[in-house]
Amino acid sequence: MQNLVQEELTVVLVQPDIKWQSPAQNCDMYARLLDEHSASADVVVLPEMFATGFSMDSRKAAQTMDGETIVWMKQQAAQRDAAITGSLAIIENGEYYNRMLWVEPDGKVQHYDKRHLFRMAGEHERYQSGQERVIVSFRGWDILLQVCYDLRFPVYSRNCNDYDLALYVANWPAVRRYPWRTLLAARAIENLCYVAGVNRVGTDANELEYSGDSMLLDFKGEVLCDYMQGKVFCASNTLSKGDLLAFREQFPAYQDADDFSLKL
Repeated sequence: MQNLVQEELTVVLVQPDIKWQSPAQNCDMYARLLDEHSASADVVVLPEMFATGFSMDSRKAAQTMDGETIVWMKQQAAQRDAAITGSLAIIENGEYYNRMLWVEPDGKVQHYDKRHLFRMAGEHERYQSGQERVIVSFRGWDILLQVCYDLRFPVYSRNCNDYDLALYVANWPAVRRYPWRTLLAARAIENLCYVAGVNRVGTDANELEYSGDSMLLDFKGEVLCDYMQGKVFCASNTLSKGDLLAFREQFPAYQDADDFSLKL
């Protein structure tokens, strides 16, 4: 079914309270939330470092590309006939990455390595920066993969008429919830695209509090869903490609965009 072109895309956003450095516990929790949700989905979106929390102990947090959590993602994708995405700490060729995995029902895996590393937490000292912009195509939709701090850098997410939906997975602390909410809306408006931002709730081992504020916005920046602050949620929304294309035809601001290329 993954190659079928669909006019509509159903996206499930999962807003959890992540157990610190506990991949098996967290995966069990996600499976329960998705089972309770019960509705069918095309794409399931989990937060940044969804198996461990935002850990700077890269050696302890990291798994390999054939590790237990990616095996679990493949099982869930096949079972639910949906793509599963979220980021993990990954070790590959001796280097550590904050890597957003995209796993499809047939077992195909693609990934995006977070480019903008959060220096205020020392992430740039413990992980390698990604060098490739990644857009995946799934069921007739083109989807940009982004991780947390990437949200602050609009040039990097510039829509060159090459994507329909941008996904931002995050561990974004509550103290900066206003920028999170504002920037998600800005990315949707300026790029004439759907935007989903998925965050966590609870308090991590560093005593950072997270408010959640996971959101799905349309191509005008209008909120389609806004998950209650501080609550665990798993809920779905259906996006319309027809509505998106009709708005772009009616309001083709992209035709007046400045012509430049990204230097990655």
